[in-house]
Amino acid sequence: MAAADVEFRCFVGGLAWATDDQALENAFSQFGEIVESKIVNDRETGRSRGFGFVTFRDEKSMLDAIEGMNGQNLDGRNITVNQAQFRGGGGGYGGGRRDYGRDGGSRYSRGGGASDGTWRN
Repeated sequence: MAAADVEFRCFVGGLAWATDDQALENAFSQFGEIVESKIVNDRETGRSRGFGFVTFRDEKSMLDAIEGMNGQNLDGRNITVNQAQFRGGGGGYGGGRRDYGRDGGSRYSRGGGASDGTWRN
């Protein structure tokens, strides 16, 4: 990521379902200029997933917000605030070879029962 692409973004977890983008911005605006505040919603229901992001104009504001808001109460919930981790593109599936066992089988066990290769006894 180039220097011009640096974002000062906080992850905010443990949010109440009633907390919206504006309430999130209002709670964090005391720490500095906010570029964006966004609650993440479920794409099927449209309901909050209980977390969001606040992006600040500068690093000091972000660090002050993390220190000042982590563990604090917002809309009846104690929230978790930390620096957001950059997620690279590619869909999140990773790549490369996964070797789950010598036989190349699944990483999941069938659990108990016969070991003759059948799924059900």
